[in-house]
Amino acid sequence: MPAKKTAISIEKPLFEEVEALAEEMDVSRSYVFSLAAREFIQRHKSRKLLDAINAAYNEPPDPAEVRLRAQMKSKHRRLVRDQW
Repeated sequence: MPAKKTAISIEKPLFEEVEALAEEMDVSRSYVFSLAAREFIQRHKSRKLLDAINAAYNEPPDPAEVRLRAQMKSKHRRLVRDQW
């Protein structure tokens, strides 16, 4: 994949930490920034997915789902009644 050059401004302490990490990992600073950006983007996507899942589960159940839950609960009770 072709690379795209960019310039960013960051605080000196953060730059020094990135520099030290790149040296420790024996990779370029650019690679460390690319890894960080990928991880940030993935976390953002995961957060959006989690928010969508939570929104779906926050909707009240429809009447058919309420009946099905009651039936399942009753059946489960009968199945485990003598196990406790």
